[in-house]
Amino acid sequence: MSAAALSRAAPAGKSACELADVFARYGDAYASAHPLTAARRKAMWAIRHCRTAVLGGQRYWCEACGYQRYVYHSCRNRHCPKCQSRETAQWVEARCRDLLPVPYFHNVFTLPHDLNPLILFSERNQRALWKLLFDAAAATLREFGRSTFDGGQIGFTLVLHTWDQQLRPHFHLHALIASGALSADGRQWIAGGRKFLFPVRGLSKMFRAKYLDGLAELLEHGELDLPPQLAHLADQVARRRLLRQWRRKPWVVYSKAPFAGPKKLLDYLGRYTHRAAISNHRLLNCDDGQVCFTWRDRRDGDRRKTMSLPAEVFIHRFLQHVLPDRFLRVRHYGLLGNRGKQQRLAHCRELLGGSTFAATEPPPQSAADWLRQTLGIDVTQCPCCGEPLYCETLAPCDPPRRGADPRIAAWDTS
Repeated sequence: MSAAALSRAAPAGKSACELADVFARYGDAYASAHPLTAARRKAMWAIRHCRTAVLGGQRYWCEACGYQRYVYHSCRNRHCPKCQSRETAQWVEARCRDLLPVPYFHNVFTLPHDLNPLILFSERNQRALWKLLFDAAAATLREFGRSTFDGGQIGFTLVLHTWDQQLRPHFHLHALIASGALSADGRQWIAGGRKFLFPVRGLSKMFRAKYLDGLAELLEHGELDLPPQLAHLADQVARRRLLRQWRRKPWVVYSKAPFAGPKKLLDYLGRYTHRAAISNHRLLNCDDGQVCFTWRDRRDGDRRKTMSLPAEVFIHRFLQHVLPDRFLRVRHYGLLGNRGKQQRLAHCRELLGGSTFAATEPPPQSAADWLRQTLGIDVTQCPCCGEPLYCETLAPCDPPRRGADPRIAAWDTS
């Protein structure tokens, strides 16, 4: 048995099937039959070997009672369902410290599915068209902010979300927007509404116009790869005709105040900032060439249902949501732009005369600290007798020693 297989012996409470098991059983066959980008190949390898002896780890033991535990390193890939829980918590905590004592609104900018074949055709297209999605939504919000607040500067965060519950492509941005703006001269805070911020129809029309103008420019300069079904876009006349058709269709922009406040929305968005597509708890089994998982049907009262897909189709759907290397899923604008952000926010709080949701304790600096603060677990003590645990480092691919317990610990020590 390989080190990877040995180290994946399931502890109590482990899911019957994990994404790593899907890739271990069917990933090689899929990779041999389909061309893969470097980012997708890397994600498959990382998820398959996450928290196994292949990545190395530590052995902990207690001299008092003989207890032993092996903890293998996480892959830290942002698409792995087992990684980055600590980073997600830290991201939410940091965003909460940025909140101002004003109402917040939640907007969603959605691309029509007519664009899916063009976006998914190549990694080059994904980089260009997802960046254009950010640029068009940000420019739209900035313009509405300037016109609504007499040239004032608003602050908002955009988060890219690319999938639906069935792992199909559904490209949209979540926006968290503070209601109000810092005046152009910086001397006052211009308050916004509590029940209404910007008109949705106006946002939709401007967003559509800005995105399609940018798309026309990319096509004009040959900066996109054209799939066979859209090869006619190389012709200028056909391109203008199709763009006119897309301009006549309504584009979806959703807007409302966060139901349970901005903190709850940040918790929701945090699920997508460091992971992708599907969590292990939704996977039921991956036997006989099929992958069975649960999903929620939003159109049927959010009922939980089960779906089974051929492993090849499931892997294909999942890999569609692997982002290109170094592509940023989360971006901040206006008052929240990185340069000078803390000074601007401090000035806004001073003008507002209030505080925000800032944490009273500094965020944990290590996985052990995070577990101690979050779950009350001290991983440096023996769970049997309470004595201190000793630790040695295991090099990558070192198999567990004979007689040791190869079970994987339930936390991330990387």
